[in-house]
Amino acid sequence: MPDHPDYAALTRGQVAVLDRVNSGDAGLSVLQQVVRLAEETLGARGAGFAEYAKDHGRIIAATGACAPAIGRRMDHPGDRLLDRRTLLVPLDSVNDEFARLIEGGDLRHMLGARCEHGSAIVGSLHVYFDAHVGEPGPEHHAVLELLAALAGQLYGLGAGLPAHGEPAPDEVRRQADRDLWVAVTSHELRTPVTVIKGYADTLTNHWDALGEPGRHEAVRVIGTRAGELARLVDRLLSAASEEDGSVGASPAGPFDLVEALREAVAALPGDLRQRLLLTHMPGDLPKAYGNRDSIATILTELATNAEKYSEPDTTVEVCAGTDDDTLRFRVADRGVGIAPQHVEQAFDRYWQADSGHHRAGAGLGLYLVRRLVERQNGWVSLRPREGGGTVAEVRLPRA
Repeated sequence: MPDHPDYAALTRGQVAVLDRVNSGDAGLSVLQQVVRLAEETLGARGAGFAEYAKDHGRIIAATGACAPAIGRRMDHPGDRLLDRRTLLVPLDSVNDEFARLIEGGDLRHMLGARCEHGSAIVGSLHVYFDAHVGEPGPEHHAVLELLAALAGQLYGLGAGLPAHGEPAPDEVRRQADRDLWVAVTSHELRTPVTVIKGYADTLTNHWDALGEPGRHEAVRVIGTRAGELARLVDRLLSAASEEDGSVGASPAGPFDLVEALREAVAALPGDLRQRLLLTHMPGDLPKAYGNRDSIATILTELATNAEKYSEPDTTVEVCAGTDDDTLRFRVADRGVGIAPQHVEQAFDRYWQADSGHHRAGAGLGLYLVRRLVERQNGWVSLRPREGGGTVAEVRLPRA
């Protein structure tokens, strides 16, 4: 960390952010730019922004060594930043959400600043420093406070922030859920049921005329569509059980993540399975800790989502890896990609994207993935893929 912030970088960065705001560009991608500016200006190893809801926070933007924490749910900070604008914390004195995710290096300090919009604290901006650098001085506090204020101003523009809006009143939400449930169920169930019935009728009425190849093809289609129908029913029932907390409630324990992923891939429908490319699946990973049975559901949803938003002749890549605290696996496609302002909305219940001829379907898959993963003390995130497409990343605790 330099003795003084890089004021030239600060000025250039602020101008760049204001140019984007003045041109009508705002939201999560601009917030990410502010986080990156904090890291660069203060000479930090990494930086992150946590957005606060009523009872919890979520890391929605992070750069540098903190990037793996994007998507992580965290406890609400309580009153730690209520009586001060910035706070310097020695990392050996706190079980810090970001610090445990730094890959390499020896961190010594976290400097945080609260971000306000009006009278509300909407989030906090954090930067992390290595042990070999000195303690941040008053100028570093002042610059971080300035950038936190800039981040807070983004919340007043009404363009994609907060990433997680305030929940609707209970009765309004219940009625909306009932209406959507009817619409989603009727729409999503109709296609596989219609196809299964059509092919079954064809087999009944034209058995001899179809010949052996035709009968085999009809049975194959019925089997494929029946599998889709079963997965859809599981999703709908799982979403319906949100209130009783039964989703993902199976006992947790150590398991082999790569082995679970390979078994999940083998159980996928043939057409989807053939599109998957297992690029990096090391056999010497430590054990993950969680619910092994959930991996099949999680991978199926992520792979199906990737297939839906990419062309038939492209591959969907699956890889796995580890760091000091977590195991991860990624599902990456070369599809239409996800807009930065949608990377958090995509996990909302019933949220649907419209990207040309691609449709998001019921809007339950990613919602259920996040719930399943977070019940195992893990987290999941989406991000645009360099060169086009989307990367979904799941992180689970090490056993």
